[in-house]
Parts: sequence; structure tokens; C-alpha cells
Amino acid sequence: MEIPAAWRATPAGKTRLRGLGIAPEGRPGPCNAITDVAGVELGYTTLIEGEGPLEIGKGPVRTGVTAILPRGREGAWEPVLAGLSSFNGNGELTGSHWIEESGQLDGAVTITNTHSVGVARDAATRWLRRTWGHKVNLWALPVAAETFDGELNDIDGHHVTEAHVLAAIEGARGGPIELGSVGGGTGMITYEFKAGCGSASREVELAGRTWTVGVFVQSNFGLRREFRPFGVPLGRSIRGDEIRSGRSMGSIIGVIATDLPLLPLQLKRLARRMPMGVARTGGFGHNGSGDIFLAFSTGNRLPTAPEGGLHSAAWLPQDAIDPVFEAVVQATEEAILDSMVANETLVGRDGNRAIALPHEALAGLRDAV
Repeated sequence: MEIPAAWRATPAGKTRLRGLGIAPEGRPGPCNAITDVAGVELGYTTLIEGEGPLEIGKGPVRTGVTAILPRGREGAWEPVLAGLSSFNGNGELTGSHWIEESGQLDGAVTITNTHSVGVARDAATRWLRRTWGHKVNLWALPVAAETFDGELNDIDGHHVTEAHVLAAIEGARGGPIELGSVGGGTGMITYEFKAGCGSASREVELAGRTWTVGVFVQSNFGLRREFRPFGVPLGRSIRGDEIRSGRSMGSIIGVIATDLPLLPLQLKRLARRMPMGVARTGGFGHNGSGDIFLAFSTGNRLPTAPEGGLHSAAWLPQDAIDPVFEAVVQATEEAILDSMVANETLVGRDGNRAIALPHEALAGLRDAV
């Protein structure tokens, strides 16, 4: 079978995992990205400025913000059913208590660096109220999540502004998406290689039709020696330029989207499977890692104003959900690897250098897949 161009490379021409001749389990959607779920849109603002010694407030800057809109910008006022899971809670995801309480997600999901999560949350709130305030509640509790980019970025300089967040939201689109050192993933590191944003999708046959499960990660975790793609301890054989010096820090934020109608408890169960995709690459959840996962479904329409009477929803029987679990694990594993493959060496503050994962080393594992 000929591999579609969008599976092999990003819109900017960066090689993806499947462009190395590696074909993980499962069949992706057309773009092999979270945007394969109809209606989901994604946007980035990327900030790369300056070089040399750190000057707080001046740079160097290696950061950004990512925006995911479950029903796109035009449908951002309409909530979706959602569930979440924290594998290791050394991190932040705003709005989590309301998702736990109501099983509902409102507005955009933004992902940025640890010290900019507040401005991302506030800007998303302002955008939702200003744009769709005539259709939504008098308050908003959007999701803003973070991972730490302080090895490469002037994180205390607070360079992400409201304008940057709004640009990511307004620039959100469907179709093929860029991966690697873009948006909130600009300054991220995984297994001490340059990483950042990764995405993948899987098509699942259930109930007589084809459904899509899409995954997006902001990947920023793990030490070199832990990297085990496809069960092979590859990280142990690639020495030099280890940037975290054995410190157990870094995080991963994962977002699952699906058009399959699922209930909040089922979506929580999907989110709980994302750590299994992390584990398949070698991760195990360091004490200093914020590993937090969110899942939402566009498969049911929810009331947007107080109404009397009863509402109905469709959902998948629990005993039929295993193929969806498998799709989540497969897509998470591939998204993490793509965040590393679709990347290049980046030098940040104080000359700190995050090297790219050598493509030839990973390509040598074709027979292990």
C-alpha cells in the first residue's frame, strides 16, 4: 500500500515516523492527526527569538501556545462530553474540577509552558465570552495545560501574551497539522532529545461504521536511558548531549478526540489508557512529571441553555470498547515518537542544546515493528 503524503511528512516537509518506513499498528485517518476527527481544529503560535545567555524578560525565547477547538471556532460555544485522568499530578490543567463534576468541556483547550498557563486560560476565557457570550453561560472554565520548557526558554520572562493565545485560537484549522517544535511544544524535550507536539489517529470499525480516534501530545518527559521504542533500549546506545543530567523532571499533556459517541465515564477510561502509550516508548511517570490526559467526544449534541424535560444520548456498550482502548494506546505511542522524529536540534538559553533524535537509529528498528 502506498503511504499517503500526510503520513510521511508534515506540511512544512519534516519527516514523520512513517516517512522512515516504520509502520506502527493500526490504520490512521487521512492526516494521521487529531484533526481527522471531523470538526476538530488546531492552531499554533510559535515564539523563537534571541540566543546566548539568559536575561530574564529578554530571552532567549523558545516557547509558544497551542489551541485545540473540539467543534472548531464556529462551534466553540457548544460543549462536548469529556473525561480526564492524572497519571502523575505534578502539573496543571485548569477546569479539571468542572470536567470531573459535570463530564463536560467548554470552549478551547490551550497548552503552553508552565509559567504561562494563567494567561492562556484568561485569554481563552475572554475570546469565548467576547465571541460567543450571547450563546454561552455567564461564566467560563476553559482548559489550559502546561509542560516545562525552562531548559531552553526564558520561562520567567512570561513571553506568551494574550495576543499570542488569541492568534493560536483564531488560526486554528482542520486538515494536516505541523508537528515538532511548534506552538506550546517549541521548547520541549523527550528522552533528552528535542521533542514537542505530536499527533496521530486511528480508524475503528464499530456498530457498522468507521469512527476516528485522534490523539495530540505535548511531549516533554523521560531520560535518555529510558527510551525504548518498540521495546528496543535504543536510548542506551545514543550517548552525548544529555540535557537533563539525570533529573527526574518533565511532563506530558495528552488530548484524545473522537467522533464515537461515548459517555464521560467512558472518556475517562480512554484517558486512563494514554499512559500505556507512554510506557510503550519507555516512560513510567517520574515524580517530577505532570502526566495529565483529557478525552472528549463530539458524538453527542448537548443542550447549551437551561431547558426542562429530558435529553437523550447515544453511547457504545462497555463490552465493545476494547478496540477504542487499543486505538488510544497505538495513537499515543505514535504521537510521542512523531513529536521527536519531526524535529531538529534546537539551541536555547545559555547555549543549552537539545539534539534531534537521529533518524537513522530509529529507521534501523523497522524489523522490530
